[in-house]
Amino acid sequence: MKQSESSNKLVQTVKGFKNDHPDLYEFILFNIMSNVATITNFVVLWVSTGVLFSSLSDIPFNWFIFNYGTEQGGLGGFLSFLTAYICAQIVNFIVQRKVVFSATVDVKKVLPWYIATVTVAGLISVWLPPYVIAQLSPYIGKFAPTVANIVNIVIQVLINYPMMKFKIMKKEN
Repeated sequence: MKQSESSNKLVQTVKGFKNDHPDLYEFILFNIMSNVATITNFVVLWVSTGVLFSSLSDIPFNWFIFNYGTEQGGLGGFLSFLTAYICAQIVNFIVQRKVVFSATVDVKKVLPWYIATVTVAGLISVWLPPYVIAQLSPYIGKFAPTVANIVNIVIQVLINYPMMKFKIMKKEN
């Protein structure tokens, strides 16, 4: 079988799956395209903790519901998770709107809903890491912030997908 024939067969298979299972296809595509935001999140997290805010990691940060002791990265850890989250959500909105939902909704109308959704998910995502890190550090050491970030990403999908599908990117009739 020639390369073009096999790739054509793959395209036809994917199109058939999309037609037969549009909601499942959309959810899978949402998760695949979320990887663009995930990559952004990890790169910004690593650059932030290793370079941008590294000098702030020895300053404990305790404010409101956020408790980042020096063992959890201190003020540098808080700022790193916050910066990574904001950058990832900007990328995610653009990618999901264009690629997954092919949304033509007026951005000005849906942006407040998106900001509210990512704020809720963001509060959880910035609040939770020190607790995950504290529990996992004795077992996995410096890999604990990465695992905390994975936990955040799963929570974000559970919050963001339904909101984007049913409220934010909903096609206007």
